[in-house]
Amino acid sequence: MPAPHHPADFPLLIKSLLRTPQQIAPDTEIVSDGLTRYRYRDLESRLQRLSAGLAANGISAGSVVAVMDWDTHRYFEAFFAVPMLGAVLHTVNIRLAPAQIAYTIDHAEDDVIMVHVDFLPLLEQVMPMVTRKVGFILLRDDPDQHPATDFPFMSSYDEMLAMDADGFTFPDFDEVARATTFYTTGTTGDPKAVAYSHRQLVLHTMGILATLGPMSASNRFHNRDVYMPITPMFHVHAWGFPYAATVLGLKQIYPCRYLPNRLMELICEHNVTFSHCVPTILHMLLDSDAAASADLSNWKLIIGGSALSRGLAERALAKGINLFSAYGLSETCPLLTVAQLDPNDEDNLDARLKAGRPAAMVELRVIDDAMNDVIRDGKSVGEVVARAPWLTQSYLKDEDATTELWRGGYLHTGDVGRFDEEGGLIITDRVKDVIKSGGEWISSLTLESIASTVQGVTEVAAISIPDPRWGERPILLVVRDNHSKNTVQEMIKIAFSEAVSVGIIPKWATPDRIDFVNELKKTSVGKIDKKALRAATQKAGKHCKGK
Repeated sequence: MPAPHHPADFPLLIKSLLRTPQQIAPDTEIVSDGLTRYRYRDLESRLQRLSAGLAANGISAGSVVAVMDWDTHRYFEAFFAVPMLGAVLHTVNIRLAPAQIAYTIDHAEDDVIMVHVDFLPLLEQVMPMVTRKVGFILLRDDPDQHPATDFPFMSSYDEMLAMDADGFTFPDFDEVARATTFYTTGTTGDPKAVAYSHRQLVLHTMGILATLGPMSASNRFHNRDVYMPITPMFHVHAWGFPYAATVLGLKQIYPCRYLPNRLMELICEHNVTFSHCVPTILHMLLDSDAAASADLSNWKLIIGGSALSRGLAERALAKGINLFSAYGLSETCPLLTVAQLDPNDEDNLDARLKAGRPAAMVELRVIDDAMNDVIRDGKSVGEVVARAPWLTQSYLKDEDATTELWRGGYLHTGDVGRFDEEGGLIITDRVKDVIKSGGEWISSLTLESIASTVQGVTEVAAISIPDPRWGERPILLVVRDNHSKNTVQEMIKIAFSEAVSVGIIPKWATPDRIDFVNELKKTSVGKIDKKALRAATQKAGKHCKGK
């Protein structure tokens, strides 16, 4: 695309997010635990050298660069350098099964994979299933580390950062150019590719700042904060907060590996004041040995990804954590709503648990099946749909799924909710039967497919049940023929073990329990009524023990 023809044609490119911190906070630090620390005045030079190194290895506008790394300064720099070069950043979800990762590499049309040495064993499982030619760039914490591997590395991160990049400039181009791609799993089929343009990411950044900055309560996000993400960088750009923190010129801490005790130590060592995570991570942090003596009274924490339970919220508040909920999807970049506490709500637990009020520039509706707004009486529920300038426009290479996502001119979240009397959103249920455990999606149909291959299984339903640690966990409800219960149960376990070994599902997606039932309740049209099954299972007190 041609560059703008007039100086006033200011494209909304990711590089524009760097202008402010370089002017107002040149001496503020960016810290990567145990690896490096530098100042904003050095950031542009590092990005120039990284981009020059990528260009020297054949990366140009339109190329796709995948990243498999811990949450490090390298990942943070890739957030900027790769899109600023005009290339596309593919943030690989390393928690997917090997077969799913292979699919995403092929589907995204990755040209290069930047991979940390710790993920080489995983990549060795993945690459035999990849059909395209891919180059590799080594990421390592120690420049002297030379892993024993057959991968033909084009270069290493530290070698690219050592390059001479004098005179390297980041070009202007069309702001609607694709900047990032990542994959989300649903109830059926292969992972879906969600993509965002430069324009969308810049506007999402502005949406974060315009929403959380002006809040009057103590949970606002402002220029005196110290920021540390505890949401993996491959999860919707760490919810977009690294971009927002950069605009504000905040001190940023990247924790590398998610080790609970070390995370708590970093919070205290650097006086971290703002983070975000899923409930599972918060649970692990509170259970860590370091949490017992940690002073967390200055720590603001956004909880998203799945519903925050009252019990977990109470534990966090008892430690002094200023936590509150937010809501969004992979397809919404993700910000849609935030629990915007008024000063008199800070002691109100219910206010912190709500999905919250719409973020700046977000239009939310709760609709019936005919796309009509449900009555705002605080009780009537419907599907939550949305419009905002940063919502993904499409699933790449999937017109049917895109049409379904945007039917009626609004993005359909697949969630059921209602508005309270103050205009806040409360999520009450999920339209789809996908299971979300520890912030990750599990396909119920995939689990059913695996179990259905077992001799003696006549019907099977995979449903979720509440779990205090993981949010949800999957269980199987199985109708069997005359085969013995023990035989069928053992054969199902073997089937799942084999599915894990060949990369169909990751190990953590294996159902926690197998319940045998006489029948599966059906709807009036003959479909398995999973909502009724979940309700009956919970009523019977059959809760997951956790892992």
